[in-house]
Amino acid sequence: MNLEGMEWRSETQICNDHDELGRHEGKEEEEASKHSNVMKTLSGSGKEELKKIRLMREIVETQDPSSKEVDDLTIRRFLRARELDIGKGSALFLKYLKWRRTFVPNGSISTMEVPNEIAQNKMFHQGLDKKGRPIMVVFGARHFQNKLGGLEEFKLGQEKFVAIGDLQGWGYANSDIRGYLAALSILQDYYPERLGKLFLVHVPYIFMAAWKIIYPFIDNKTKKKIVFVENKNIKSTLLEDIDESQLPQIYGGRLPLVPIHEC
Repeated sequence: MNLEGMEWRSETQICNDHDELGRHEGKEEEEASKHSNVMKTLSGSGKEELKKIRLMREIVETQDPSSKEVDDLTIRRFLRARELDIGKGSALFLKYLKWRRTFVPNGSISTMEVPNEIAQNKMFHQGLDKKGRPIMVVFGARHFQNKLGGLEEFKLGQEKFVAIGDLQGWGYANSDIRGYLAALSILQDYYPERLGKLFLVHVPYIFMAAWKIIYPFIDNKTKKKIVFVENKNIKSTLLEDIDESQLPQIYGGRLPLVPIHEC
């Protein structure tokens, strides 16, 4: 009997067990940290809202068991999107789960699945605003109608974000009403309460024709988050919400643009 070999295998197994234990403990710590952050954020909710979150969870978990995997912050976003109406919030949330299983089965769409959108190089991730919300910069003149496209391509995370829509050079060739409405529907119905603020800069006069078509489909909450910025006030307006160290260089800040697929 090769006792030396047995001893070596035993030590290897012990090492493997230790590695597995370490991964398990690391996962537990990650889950504990996530739960702590959720509870800290929920501490800003009143008793009535917390009660409604629990009631809404009971409803959606009964109708779709996969709801158990969703945290209370997500439940709260959908509830708030419907003015704390449990019935409407539940309906919106269940609609979101069905949509996600169909269109985003893996949680997000990889860059390999949207090569045309990536090639347009129109979306950039850019620092954080003064409230700690990630900033997204989108160049409207680089968008052209495509079979695929929109917010569903990229994982937005759980937090609110701020967007700068730069329309310099935008023309009728970039007009994609169906695409705009689809993106708007995704933002309002499937990522409610995620948009913190949208700054529209370098807006050409001809864009207003498209805007008149889109505007009636924007809900009141979203309308309040949209800011049209005059060309002469771009830097000063953006600096009200974004520190100069986090502002894109093209708007007088210090950060270079980073394509969103490279983040």
